[in-house]
Amino acid sequence: MLQFLGLEMPMLLMALSAVFTFGAVILALKLFKNKLPVDGGRDFAFNGKLSKGKQRGAGIVFICVFIISSLIFIKLSVELGMYYALIFLGMLSGYLDDASKVPWGEYKKGAIDLVICLLTSAAFVWKNPELLSVNFGFFDLKLHWAVFLVISTVFLWMMINATNCSDGIDGFCGSLSVNSIIFIILTAGALGTGETTKITSLGAIMIFAIIAYLWYNAEPSTMMMGDAGSRAIGLFLGIIVLKSGNALLAIPLCFILLLDGLIGIFKVSVTRFLKIKILKNIRTPLHDHFRKNKGWSNTQTIYRLNIIQALISFVVYMVVRGLA
Repeated sequence: MLQFLGLEMPMLLMALSAVFTFGAVILALKLFKNKLPVDGGRDFAFNGKLSKGKQRGAGIVFICVFIISSLIFIKLSVELGMYYALIFLGMLSGYLDDASKVPWGEYKKGAIDLVICLLTSAAFVWKNPELLSVNFGFFDLKLHWAVFLVISTVFLWMMINATNCSDGIDGFCGSLSVNSIIFIILTAGALGTGETTKITSLGAIMIFAIIAYLWYNAEPSTMMMGDAGSRAIGLFLGIIVLKSGNALLAIPLCFILLLDGLIGIFKVSVTRFLKIKILKNIRTPLHDHFRKNKGWSNTQTIYRLNIIQALISFVVYMVVRGLA
């Protein structure tokens, strides 16, 4: 394999892609900062008014850079092209909601997400017939493609909405997403069942796109990713977990993201459709519960939940390595 300054070419390209992505996002956010919509402050969110006046929808910038960088540094295939298009559509739908004077209804957003997830699942099923299974560690359950299509569609929908719900504190969604992506890359490599090279390359580019955004989103932030960023990141996380060959890895490796967002969706759904009041003493999203009910500061919430996620992910990674 070709080498340059002691580095194998794929590793060199990965390093170059990271530097390029980071620099491009920093520059693009500076150039387009004043073109982004301004947040009006959210009445329903804990301390939501503190966001008033900040640029919102920065996700359109770093997600576009992620796609451009991926096209430059990763060999394009039909499958990857479909994923880029669908991530772009997820980002675009979120951005249009961010920029709208009247926020889109949750049913409208949910329906759009569902269509995007169905198309993403169809692309995965079409191009990865060998990965249509669920691995429980001690046995591999092969699923019919139609069954897998339904399950993966629901899974991707949950990933999008859970990640979107976590975007309520400066730096929280971005840092947790980076945390999860790092361990998905490591665990996928230990499993060796999916396309680990592509997962690593795509993951590295997304990590540095998010890190560059976090430069501006660290508390006190000057801009927020909005639905444009969180929805696209959620879909991306779902895709790389599917490509690892075991979708169940999302449960431990994205545990905090899923718990933070889905507990709120569960609570609202049960209350609205079944008329059963549940989890009355739990404020959702869960990060608001820790801030308001437990008195944690924003910094404590971010660090503590990231630490918990890192501990869970590290244990899972070591177990997978031991079993591989």
